[in-house]
Amino acid sequence: MQINPSINGWIEKYINQYANEISHYATEEEFFVGCQNSGLIYGYVVNYHLNSEVDDKKWDTEEKIKVGFLSTLIALYKVQKGKDVEEFIETIIQFYNQISKGKFSFMKMVLPDANSFQKLESIINERLQTNDNIVTKNFTHMVTNAMLFIDVLAFEFYLKNDTISLEFFKDLERKCLALIMLSLNVKIDKSEYDMMLLKMFENSLRYSKVSKINEAEILELIFEGNRTNLESLYLYEVAHMTLLSDGVVYNNEQIFLEDFALKLNLNKISQNTGYELVNFINKYKKELPFFNLNHPVKQFYNNTQDNIGKLVSRNKTRLIKELSESKELVKLLRKSTQHDLSFEEKKKVKKQLLDICKSIPSLTIFLLPGGGLLLPILIKFIPQLLPSAFNENLND
Repeated sequence: MQINPSINGWIEKYINQYANEISHYATEEEFFVGCQNSGLIYGYVVNYHLNSEVDDKKWDTEEKIKVGFLSTLIALYKVQKGKDVEEFIETIIQFYNQISKGKFSFMKMVLPDANSFQKLESIINERLQTNDNIVTKNFTHMVTNAMLFIDVLAFEFYLKNDTISLEFFKDLERKCLALIMLSLNVKIDKSEYDMMLLKMFENSLRYSKVSKINEAEILELIFEGNRTNLESLYLYEVAHMTLLSDGVVYNNEQIFLEDFALKLNLNKISQNTGYELVNFINKYKKELPFFNLNHPVKQFYNNTQDNIGKLVSRNKTRLIKELSESKELVKLLRKSTQHDLSFEEKKKVKKQLLDICKSIPSLTIFLLPGGGLLLPILIKFIPQLLPSAFNENLND
């Protein structure tokens, strides 16, 4: 039976055909190596944790990521619960219900009378933001799909604790963004692309849990709270991926990785899983978006300000209405055009602006994993692109 991941009903077909073929991993480390070999961690899926072959010749990159993401969640469920997948569908929907709490748009897209398979299809479609909007599309390939593994880590926490909070989910994202920035800082020879990313991450984190960007503060954020072994492995891999962006890990970078592994309490065997990345890159470098100079990633950064400006301009009527109901946010935005905001003021701006994004469908891109990266650009454009009536209101 041919499966088309872009047609309704694909999840039910896939599970009926392949659920029993998804690998049973004995340990979290074996599961993580399986995730490396699948490519999901690197945003380029090449296999699906299956003990048999699946015909994916007609699937595009996005469809492969959908199936790879689903298979990874099922494989993790088997590791943690040791059960077949009958209960998986209801469990994963309950998980997304808990982290949503009405704050993410993907749960609002699910029809009340849809069956469980259709509900999960809607959720996965929204997590990958499969639409034709150029801002969303380019952003998806750069950040969202590469950060899908945060969903996997959060699902692991849920399976172990039977509960999860949205804040836990956001903390995982902040840790990854902070680690990428810290790793980029370690590089001696930074490319223009590295500098672009560094600037984006730094601006983003200034609206998050750190008031001043320095190594001690970033490390404190990364190591905040308890970690599972799977999370430690992923954080190590994120650092390794960042440093390998130029294809080479230099001596000072290797020392940083070894020290970071010690801080994560990873043993030598665990650290060796990082070399799966090198093997994967050597095999698929020509196809990997991160290493493809012609991929829209670089073009994305160069065009980001124009694209977000258009996004704001197209939604300015709704934005004016929403902003007019938030006098504190208006005053802070006006102040930000003339003076640096304090850390507490930045946190208020972020919270209130994200609340507005939740109410405007076109702006829900900023609520996706990694969406905080673009928030400072949105903040920059609002006072400039909104009409003079808004600027007059700023003086109230």
